[in-house]
Amino acid sequence: MHAHQTKAKILLVDDRPENLLALEAILSALDQTLVRASSGEEAIKALLTDDFAVILLDVQMPGMDGFETAAHIKRRERTRDIPIIFLTAINHGPHNTFRGYAAGAVDYISKPFDPWVLRAKVSVFIDLYMKNVQLLEQAALLRLELEGSPGAGTAGKPTGLLAELSARLAAVEEEAEAITKELDETSADATGSVTADRLQQRIRRLRQAFDALEHAAPDDATALPSQG
Repeated sequence: MHAHQTKAKILLVDDRPENLLALEAILSALDQTLVRASSGEEAIKALLTDDFAVILLDVQMPGMDGFETAAHIKRRERTRDIPIIFLTAINHGPHNTFRGYAAGAVDYISKPFDPWVLRAKVSVFIDLYMKNVQLLEQAALLRLELEGSPGAGTAGKPTGLLAELSARLAAVEEEAEAITKELDETSADATGSVTADRLQQRIRRLRQAFDALEHAAPDDATALPSQG
């Protein structure tokens, strides 16, 4: 029984078609789903319907610029935790760097892009997103176990499923630790750790729920804590 591996969506936001083409060429090697937006408004519209692992956001756009777009994204409950990497001209200056971090960016990439650096940074956030998806799937399995065996305690639960869930959770714990370390090394600012912190919180809650399930007394089959 293996978790279904879905592709992560990456939102590319730039008003210049040639820049979007360059980003697609660099990121196609990651084999994820690339979604284009040519304005801040288009980006916000895309975020209404889809979940994204990371947003690459051009700073200098006519109309709603990157800072304003990021502020909108961070104000919405559903999108505020999506990592944002700002794409900027090399001479953006310290003032704009500060504005970017104040708007909630986790990193900057200067144009012209170094393809290897861009792919490396984006791949960290894809890994992080995939681990979150895995955790939600495992939480759903645990919830089914808890709800499907009311009053049965561990005696009525298939040990094979419990063993598999335990092994999967241990693997995610190990991988999450490595991702958090990599994020600390590749992200230019401490705000990048917010996404990793949420992942670690989810893992802790899931591990606590699993331990409770494993040691449940007959009338201890309680609901799993929220994975928000």
